[in-house]
Amino acid sequence: MDLPIYTKQQLALRNGQDKPEIWVAYNGNIYDVGASRLWRNGKHYEHWAGQDLTDELPDAPHTETVFEKFAVIGKLKV
Repeated sequence: MDLPIYTKQQLALRNGQDKPEIWVAYNGNIYDVGASRLWRNGKHYEHWAGQDLTDELPDAPHTETVFEKFAVIGKLKV
């Protein structure tokens, strides 16, 4: 299945504020994290939805396996 491709600007709108969707990107994939109580209102600790979190993961207390809980809904345009 081909996933839709979104720009960083389109991703930025899915921050739980501008649009109801709460999405984040990691390693080129876009995940819908809206069902997670940890992402309520588009904020997760000091992180905001609508962003590429690839560079921030090394500072997180968890590994990339956290993304396995969420569906990949698109690809981030590079």
